[in-house]
Amino acid sequence: DRLKQALGGEPCSEEFWALRNVDLEVRRGDTLGVIGRNGAGKSTFLQLVCGTLRPSAGTVTVNGRVAAMLELGSGFNPLFTGREKVMLGAAVLGLSAGEIRSRFARIEAFADIGRFIDEPVRFYSSGMFARLAFAVCAHVDADILIVDEILAVGDTAFQQKCMRFLHRFRQQGTLLFVSHDSQAVVRLCNKVLWLDHGEVRDYGDAREMVRRYH
Repeated sequence: DRLKQALGGEPCSEEFWALRNVDLEVRRGDTLGVIGRNGAGKSTFLQLVCGTLRPSAGTVTVNGRVAAMLELGSGFNPLFTGREKVMLGAAVLGLSAGEIRSRFARIEAFADIGRFIDEPVRFYSSGMFARLAFAVCAHVDADILIVDEILAVGDTAFQQKCMRFLHRFRQQGTLLFVSHDSQAVVRLCNKVLWLDHGEVRDYGDAREMVRRYH
């Protein structure tokens, strides 16, 4: 199709914008919820902030260390053990080898996956992926924490542990939180961005935005 187009043929695909006309400033200490139906552009928005996607137009400026929990299993080499994944993930997020060693016991305890820490991650359930990913991000001294639906796959005890951590984190950091759990969004966030078909439908107080969305 690209060759035909390069030789002067008609375009074989139509243009699609996953996200467009978003103009937003998130300040240090804000807790921003991002809501909308499936396909609204929520995950694309978070990936642009993380730098895993580049904007086709416009700019994204981020100040501070970002720790992101996006699609489960992304970046997990299936042959790596949980221990190796912790080492690699923490290093990618900016910790030195010494810092990783000093924090490993706390990361392992937070994940609480027992002997599976030394098993290849290809044997992990979605809940175990979530535990390990969250445990690493919770111990890297991030300035900005990005959470995309990762709590939905955990059991009740894990969700409660994560919510306690998020409540503590928002006292000194910036949180971007995507969830279809409206009550969690209202409890955690002071502002909400409502996306609809890739554009901003509304933006404002969390409780009011969730009410309008419903």
